[in-house]
Amino acid sequence: MVNAAVAVDAGELPLGGGLLAILRPALETLAPGGVVAIAAAAAAGDDLATWCRVEHHEYLACERLPDGRERHLIARGPLGVAEPFVAGDPSTGFAPPGARIEPGGPPYPFTLNEASRAAPPEAAQLYAQAAAAQWDAARDIPWATVRALPPALERAVAQLFTFLAENELSALYVPSRFVARLHPAYLATAQFLASQLADEARHIDAFLKRAGTPGLSTVTTRRSLLTLYQLEDFTEASFLLSVLGEGTFLDLLRFVERHAPDEATAELAKRARTDEARHVHFGIAHVRHALAADPTLFSRLEAAVRRRAASLPASGAVPAPIQDALTIYAARGDDPPSVARGHEAFRELVEEMFAARVTRIETAGFTHEQAVALSGLHTPNFM
Repeated sequence: MVNAAVAVDAGELPLGGGLLAILRPALETLAPGGVVAIAAAAAAGDDLATWCRVEHHEYLACERLPDGRERHLIARGPLGVAEPFVAGDPSTGFAPPGARIEPGGPPYPFTLNEASRAAPPEAAQLYAQAAAAQWDAARDIPWATVRALPPALERAVAQLFTFLAENELSALYVPSRFVARLHPAYLATAQFLASQLADEARHIDAFLKRAGTPGLSTVTTRRSLLTLYQLEDFTEASFLLSVLGEGTFLDLLRFVERHAPDEATAELAKRARTDEARHVHFGIAHVRHALAADPTLFSRLEAAVRRRAASLPASGAVPAPIQDALTIYAARGDDPPSVARGHEAFRELVEEMFAARVTRIETAGFTHEQAVALSGLHTPNFM
């Protein structure tokens, strides 16, 4: 905004016929007291003076022009001056970042108003990657390669992909609870979470298609996922869901791909794992960014992990139907020698999951000792 004079020409436009579409933008470029000189038809004079009184501008003077029209001098009034967009100000509503804000709007009930808790620097880049990497399960998965499997392996596939879909439902619902709380200043974060929801919706659809007849939903799984759904803090949710849970699922999906009985299953696991890697990357970036701004967050995140562990049954074992399904899946059958190999593959998977969790927790900003302790407390349900 400037305090100078601005000259505009409204031709023969009357006040109610488009003149204001020229005058108002010219006034908006000025600070209060700045003057617009507008050339207009002589008949507009009285109307402009009345409009200025209504809009709290000051009508200064009028002079005749050689062409018979008039030049009107109007000083911008003190009201309605647009303010700069302020990140975290709830009165900006859904104004996009960078927009000028007309004063007087209502406050919105956003609760994620601090950049340190809502906007890791990588958000925009991860959203761009997600937008470019969308895939179509109907088009991009070679479903024609799926063939009838031995009964034991067929049941294992159904159980495993039912389990995957159930956990992906939690990964769909949990982030959705925070989108509406984000101040639009952190639009890239909201956009990334929206892409995550699209990923999870696609995974659920494809996983259930691969499952065929769905398997069992265990009480252990439902109890574990409820503790994620009940989280009220965005950073805690990112840590428990994305860093720990979805991070662990990266190893599970790699296992599914490695032992896949057909090309379609392998391709599905590979594409889902690529998506989940973005979600995990965002979670790590989010937690690391928040920890750098608030060192007290270390203890709060550790407490969240411990609360979750304490609220779940203390058996410490992977749910039996899931353990059995993973064993038979890796064995490709149920003859004893193959099952022995499958059980060993399952045991190695659990060890890989533990070690990889430690690495991810360290990358998020924790010490090695903290990472080992928190990895050990993670739910045996994986997510």
